[in-house]
Amino acid sequence: MANKEFIIKHMNADHGDSLQFYLQAYSGITARESKGATLEDLTLSNLILKAHGTRYTIPFQPPMKDYTEARSRLVALHKESLTKLGRSDVTLTEYRGPRGLQAVIFGLVVFTYATCWQRSNLLPGAFVYENMGFKFVPDFAYFIYRIWPVFFPSVVGIHVVESVAMAVLRLKPMGVPVGSGLWFAWMGSCFIEGYGSFARIRDIVQEERAKKGGKKD
Repeated sequence: MANKEFIIKHMNADHGDSLQFYLQAYSGITARESKGATLEDLTLSNLILKAHGTRYTIPFQPPMKDYTEARSRLVALHKESLTKLGRSDVTLTEYRGPRGLQAVIFGLVVFTYATCWQRSNLLPGAFVYENMGFKFVPDFAYFIYRIWPVFFPSVVGIHVVESVAMAVLRLKPMGVPVGSGLWFAWMGSCFIEGYGSFARIRDIVQEERAKKGGKKD
């Protein structure tokens, strides 16, 4: 009984995310409905969880022989839940802005969006041409003007595709709610800089996995 009580206390204290994943994967409730889930009881056959006043039972298949199996079974259930939900083992909870070379690229793309959104901005007499540096590099401005019909739509199109990939392949699997401030921060960053935002999320994932002892999906 002492071992069982320790498991319940440990799961509630340190693995609330796992309890929520269990409910989402095996009880079919939403992330919002599973928030704050607690483990009320543990038997050899079932987990009994509670969320927002509702109790849920998740069976062990097959039942455990004794409670010494609990750790391995709960870890396996966690991994199975992530697979069923299409979730990463890392939840993204922070935004990191670009630094170094990434910041330079970020700034260049912002400049491109701000100046090249209209082709006529690249011609002498235009406000952008006269006040944002193009008059000092007329040959470069004319070159961009000539390739603009392909260049600018391509830049925007590539970054739109990257932003969709960010939403589907990174933010959703890592539990970032659509429309949240964090979601908009990463989506906006990706639309501007593209690859750099993916690289920073990769760094965050590596750091979080290192904290867990290198555990992977």
